[in-house]
Amino acid sequence: MLNGIPINFYIMLSAVLFIIGVIGVMARRNAIIIFMCIELMLNAVNLLLVAFSTLHNDASGQVFVFFIMAVAAAEVAVGLAILSMVYRNFKSIDIDLLSRLKN
Repeated sequence: MLNGIPINFYIMLSAVLFIIGVIGVMARRNAIIIFMCIELMLNAVNLLLVAFSTLHNDASGQVFVFFIMAVAAAEVAVGLAILSMVYRNFKSIDIDLLSRLKN
């Protein structure tokens, strides 16, 4: 029990958030929405890591979450920089148009 809430609820919430993120990545064509869904999946994993870390009274899961958040922030910064350059060149951020970059 984590402050009166069973660990099963954290697992179910994390699974639902992760599934929503996966569906968003697979179904959407807008690059910004895909980045948001990837962040949602990372936050679902972070929630689960913190819940299990608290359950087992071990801070290593929370430290790992800190590093995941730092990597996610770097991913967003690099991703948005790439998207701004793609938008500047193609006037769109549609993922299908990025196949032109191969040529």
